[in-house]
This record gives sequence, structure tokens and C-alpha cells, in this order.
Amino acid sequence: MTAFMTVLGIVVFVVGLLFSIAWHELGHLSTAKMFGIRVPQYMVGFGPTIFSRRRGETEYGVKAVPLGGYIRMIGMFPPGDDGALRKRSTSPFRGMIEDARAAAYEELQPGDEKRLFYTRAPWKRVIVMFAGPFMNLVLAVVIFMTVLMTFGINTPTTNVGSVSKCVIPASAKSDSCPKDAKDSPAKAAGLKAGDKVVAFDGQKVSEWGELQSRIRDTTGPATITVERDGERRTLRADLIENKVAKSDGRGGYVEGEFVTAGFLGFTPASGVVQQSFPQAVDRMGDMMESGVQALIALPSKIPDLWDAVFAGEERKKDSPMGVVGAARVGGEVFSLDIPPTQRVATMLFLVAGFNLSLFLFNMLPLLPLDGGHIAGALWESVRRAFAKVFRRPDPGPFDVAKLMPVAYVVAGVFICFTLLVLVADVINPVTLAG
Repeated sequence: MTAFMTVLGIVVFVVGLLFSIAWHELGHLSTAKMFGIRVPQYMVGFGPTIFSRRRGETEYGVKAVPLGGYIRMIGMFPPGDDGALRKRSTSPFRGMIEDARAAAYEELQPGDEKRLFYTRAPWKRVIVMFAGPFMNLVLAVVIFMTVLMTFGINTPTTNVGSVSKCVIPASAKSDSCPKDAKDSPAKAAGLKAGDKVVAFDGQKVSEWGELQSRIRDTTGPATITVERDGERRTLRADLIENKVAKSDGRGGYVEGEFVTAGFLGFTPASGVVQQSFPQAVDRMGDMMESGVQALIALPSKIPDLWDAVFAGEERKKDSPMGVVGAARVGGEVFSLDIPPTQRVATMLFLVAGFNLSLFLFNMLPLLPLDGGHIAGALWESVRRAFAKVFRRPDPGPFDVAKLMPVAYVVAGVFICFTLLVLVADVINPVTLAG
């Protein structure tokens, strides 16, 4: 049964991956057609074509390798010096192997001269190239918000999970109590595992983050109102200063960092809690911020990734994962001994995280990514505006194809990184247990 659920989880993730790719390319396709650009092909996947069907002027299909997708637009780049008109794919993978000046001129059809991508106003080109990543962002936000507000998320609550026996700093290497250690204020006050804290110093509390903040801002006498066995009881505690783990401001902790603050001495129990709309928006913002930070920190993860592959070092839990690694985690999710609703919620979070990563990565202003084409169109607007202000001749379209040497370098780095992650995902994968 476990093996079946693991395979099912992998299949579900792959389906989610394919939908995300198709959704991304649909953004490019719909806006390109809206602006009258001819799109001969819309494909999900790479390699041999498994299925395709032509509708109007566009061929729609699915290919064998589900690691990306593309649409083919006519006239992605301006003509070369020889006057030949070229085509170009929106996909970074296909872009690696297409030369900006080597696409076949004969693939153009009569009338295409007025339907070329590069002839559209820069703002229209920005919309076409931004539409793909934007679709991933929309999907990520919708999934995250839906899961947070319906399924809920596992989060610390105001319920008491365990009570510290004594006072020891959070930075201590062992949680064993020394012989001369004092009882924790929570233990001395009679707080017990299973209690639900409903008020602190007479003020109602309903969230762990709020309770945590009030505890840390307090030293000296305080009252704690708890629900126990269906009854409310008021306990009196004498909080003290202690070295505690630094809070991340959301009820969690910053690993390896400590501060001196008020200390009561209990660990909150976790539970699945539905989030209100403002709470969900706040968490969505946190996820966006974490995603940006993870993207910025990506180069610094390469040495650890290399060691995990070639030196047998332990794979860190925040190590970058590729499609293979994410699929394996998807398989683990469906084999976990948790309620089915939480399996579904966790899988949806995984797919949403993948879409958020697609958005952020594609917005990097580097060719052959969508952000590189956006940057080229914006630069063209700046050049033309500059020429207009100073009454100079229109410089014409910015030839993004001239940046293809840079694009090949970027693509080469990306391929190497992808291969490194792939090998790590196979021989030393990130696991939920880890």
C-alpha cells in the first residue's frame, strides 16, 4: 500500500507539473494571439511528440519529456544584416539550441510581415513575455490562499505541548536540567501539557505569535488563564529573563540566533489551523519574501550541493531541489501517516511552491529567460524615449539577438546546475524525514 501511495504521489505531482507548464505557456499564447502575433506551435514537454493536433494556425501538442514547454512565435528577433526574418521560441530550453540568426526564413508565410513579434510596441512585448510567469504567480497565490483558508496549515497554537522542567538557556547543548537549576516559571505556576492558554495578564490571546510576544515582553509576576478539563483556571507565574531562540516575528524561530527576553517555559502544541484572509495574505507575503531570499542565496548553496554529491556529506534540508527531487517528495507526501486532507494540502503546497519558483526564476533579467526579453523591450523603450526627447532619429528595435552569446553562457550554467541537482536528487535526495 505504501509503494502504491508513493507512486500515486509522484504521478499527481507530475500532473501538477505539466499543468503548471501548460498554464505558463498559455499566458504567452493568449497574449501573443491577442496582439496579432502568429504562433505556429504550442507544446508541453520536449523531445518526440506524443500527441498533437492543429487548431487554426497553431499546432497544440504534448511531447515525451515533461521538463518544460514552449510556444513558437514568428519574428521574435529583428531581421539580421542580410534582411532575413527569423523565428524564436519562448522556452529557455529550446532557446539554448536555436541560433537567433539561423532560423529558417522559408517558415514564414505570406502576410507574416505584419504579424512579427519584434514589430509590436515594446509594452505589448513586455505583456506577452510577462504573461507566462504571471500565470504561474496567479496559480501559486490561488493555491496557497485556498489551502490556507480551507484546509489550514500546521502551526503552533496556544495549547501547551510540554512544560520545561527547569531554567536553562536555549543555547545550551543539552536540555538536561543541572542539579542546581531552578524550576521553570511554567512548572512552578502549575501549567500542564494539554492546557489551552486563553489569556495572558488578563488580555485574551488566540494566536501563538501574539502569546509568544507578550511572554517575551514580560518579566516578573503575571497571570495565565487556561482552559483545563472544560474549566477555566487562572495561574500565577513569576517570569524571568533567559536566553531564548530569536523569534522570526511569525511565531517561529531563527535557527542559531538567540536573544535575552522574558521566559515562561513551555513548548506550544502544533495543530492544523485555518487562516483568516488577512492571515493568509500575510503568510503569502512571507512566502514571496522567502522565495526571493532563496533565489538570491542559490549560488551560495552550490558548494554544499557539490559536497552532497561528491563528498558524501549530508544533504541539507534547504538544499535546492529539481523536478526529480520534488517528485520524490510528492511520493513521500502521499505515503505519510496523516489525514488524507493534509496529504492533499501538502501536495498542493508543493505544486504552488513550484509555480512560485517558476515565476521568480523566469523574472531574472537574463536571456534566454522571459525576464531577459522583458529587459530588452524595456531598454528599447528607454532608447526610443531618449531619442524622442533629444530629437534624434528613431534607433529602431533593440536587437536582443546580439545578447545571445550571454544567453548561451547563462544556459550553460543553468544546464550544469540542473545536472548537479538531478544527480543529488537521485543519489542523496532531500526527504521529509530529514
